[in-house]
Amino acid sequence: MAMQRISVGIAGGAGYTGGELLRLLLHHPYADIEFVHSRSNAGKPVSFVHGDLYGETGLHFVSEISTDIDVLFLCAGHGESRQLLEAYQLPERVRVIDLSNDFRLRESAQYEGRNFVYGLPEYNRDAIAAAANIANPGCFATAIQLALLPLTKLGSLKDVHVTGITGATGAGQKLQSSSHFAWRVNNIQAYKSLSHQHIPEVMQTLRALQPDCGPVHFIPWRGDFARGIYVTAYTECGMSLSDAWDHYESWYQTHPFTHVIRENMDLKQVVNTNKCLLHLEKVGQNLVIHSAIDNLLKGASGQAVQNMNLMFGFPEDAGLRLKPVAF
Repeated sequence: MAMQRISVGIAGGAGYTGGELLRLLLHHPYADIEFVHSRSNAGKPVSFVHGDLYGETGLHFVSEISTDIDVLFLCAGHGESRQLLEAYQLPERVRVIDLSNDFRLRESAQYEGRNFVYGLPEYNRDAIAAAANIANPGCFATAIQLALLPLTKLGSLKDVHVTGITGATGAGQKLQSSSHFAWRVNNIQAYKSLSHQHIPEVMQTLRALQPDCGPVHFIPWRGDFARGIYVTAYTECGMSLSDAWDHYESWYQTHPFTHVIRENMDLKQVVNTNKCLLHLEKVGQNLVIHSAIDNLLKGASGQAVQNMNLMFGFPEDAGLRLKPVAF
């Protein structure tokens, strides 16, 4: 039976996540883009900002948001999603997928009569499928949670240490000193040590599954590449490496984008895809979990489309079978 098509709006479509949504939705088998909103670029062709889309679309940016759609993606900056929902008073029938951090935590998940469900499919797939509003997870939060979720079933998360490195696109398009090419190239830097903004949402999920979960000590790094996140976590675990492999593979066997691989892995295997790759090691009493994602896809826009697919009953992988940048 043919799937019913849906109409989509994108608010804040000039940034990195808006551009990635455009690339995915222009070729989505069940979605049609109704408008792409950008106050600063209103009237300009979409391809003026996203130059790789020349020949792909004749869309122009608009200054206003239409409510004659089925779903609205909010790709504006953190704090701006609330302003947009207040300004436009969307009808209840319009579903919302927000890519900011405005609604990820339980204490902020209700706004303007909308209740936002946390949109990590490997944790919350059934609730996402029944939801009208989604709070898309953060990029580092996605990589860390996918590394640790299976251990909550064992009650073995007592004290977790995590390091992770992210590409320059993780900082968004707004220019800052650490995003200049001359600063980034051949350079790395730790930032927000033990205080990154994604840790509260990570702890919210882990403690929902294991109430006595210990703290996650996280040190992020800025990398000298454009996109991708590579995270390494370790924690004490009495399970053998063989049993850990089996446990992780069983946990993710029904999830189309998270793959547990027994060979050593690298970042390029996931860049330009909606995949998360996980690799395990056992060193003494510590289980070491490596997790790699594309921060703009599985860490943002790809996961948002995955959530859209679940909300509207489409195949979960519709429009998301993407080739990695392997070379």
